Amino acid sequence: MDSNHLSLTWVLLVFLAMPTKSVIQAHGIMPTRLLDLAIQNCTFKSFKNFKTGISHNVHLPSSFTGINVSTVMYRSGSLKRYGANIQEFHLGVGVDVHPYVGRVLVVTQNLGNNWSNIYYDNYNQLVGYQLVSPVLGLLAYNADSDSKELEVKIQSPKVNGIKIDFSNYTIQKNSTLHGKIQMCATFGDDGKVTLQKEVAPNICATTSHGHFGLVVQLVSQSPLTLPERTKIKRWKVVVGTSFGAAIGAFLFGLLLVAMFVKVMNKARLEELERRAYEEEALQVSMAGHVIRAHNVHQPQ
Repeated sequence: MDSNHLSLTWVLLVFLAMPTKSVIQAHGIMPTRLLDLAIQNCTFKSFKNFKTGISHNVHLPSSFTGINVSTVMYRSGSLKRYGANIQEFHLGVGVDVHPYVGRVLVVTQNLGNNWSNIYYDNYNQLVGYQLVSPVLGLLAYNADSDSKELEVKIQSPKVNGIKIDFSNYTIQKNSTLHGKIQMCATFGDDGKVTLQKEVAPNICATTSHGHFGLVVQLVSQSPLTLPERTKIKRWKVVVGTSFGAAIGAFLFGLLLVAMFVKVMNKARLEELERRAYEEEALQVSMAGHVIRAHNVHQPQ
């Protein structure tokens, strides 16, 4: 793993260990967004001699085990005229990218059963719902020059829209969820979730890029009963706070050590200067004494 991958991984892991509200309030960025940036970095690290219209799997560091990423490069005009099928996503005719670029790199993410939990944990509107599929992502970037993220837009989710097929990835629902109606969840960059009906069994529709999953509503909880997810969140807050405090104490300790070493070096330097000055003064004094003594004993 190179230094860029390593640094991004550590940044992501540190943010994941912190309480969600602390991340949003102190840094203005969600862990889900950091994950996108890490995947983007890995994608463009492997972006060499990609052929137009050919799907490529992106190699991720071992710390992201469980995430599958695929990418395909298109000419924007061709993508709009013909649409495309990319993994679980079907992009209908008429799809646009904004701002317009000559070539667009379309990236799909399958976060698997484990990494999908960061969406469940960081979107409070999912309280009372359960994910029954991995979170799937569709993003696009400028393939010509600056790898800038682009918007993917289409007029209607029903006519030539963007479809997401979860048929191969739905999680086995247990008996408590039997008969529950599945809903399509769209996870926005603003931390909000939009719920819509499926357009067909295990099929969702959208008008733009983003992250998507299937959810079902849980049995309503008694107001006197604390939901298990709330207990887990409190536990994560305690652990995250403790972790943050430990990091802070460690850094503060390093600062104290650095200040102590600086003070000791300064004191040592001052002591050496003082001794040098005293020795020089002593030598001058002794030299003066010898000269005076010589003058006294010199015959007139």
